[in-house]
Amino acid sequence: MHRNAMILMLLVVALWGCASTREEAAPVDTVAVGRLLDEWTAAWSSNDVSRLLRLFTDDVIYEDVPLGAVSRGKPALAGFATGVFDGFTDLKFERKSRFVSADGRAGAIEWVFRGRQIKDFPGIPATDKPFEVRGSSIVEFRAGKISRSSDYWDLATYLRQVGLAK
Repeated sequence: MHRNAMILMLLVVALWGCASTREEAAPVDTVAVGRLLDEWTAAWSSNDVSRLLRLFTDDVIYEDVPLGAVSRGKPALAGFATGVFDGFTDLKFERKSRFVSADGRAGAIEWVFRGRQIKDFPGIPATDKPFEVRGSSIVEFRAGKISRSSDYWDLATYLRQVGLAK
């Protein structure tokens, strides 16, 4: 019995030691990351690549799911954003709603984007017709910036509105 009690005590001490040395994540300012999502829509509406890039970590992974485009790192995201800004005119994003998780590590934003496509994209020729499409972005935060973003928007509606589908 004494040996079992000693083993149990050693196990408890070992587990307690592991728990007490575990590094706790720094608290996240959920209000600040919420404002980051507000700035996301403003930055995408600004036609300003540098304003947009300030929101993201250097190693960001940015995915536009309908287009099948994945940008890894700020230079790749800069190229993607430049293509979007050059390819559309009157581009505006309007935030409809946003959510930040209680721990501040993830969030979502629902938006509507409007504009006219004036340059061709792979598989999507420019028609210069106005469109208005709903979408959302699921994001992860790290160190007060967006480290991952996946955009989901209604490509079928877009194609119908610009005359490329029925």
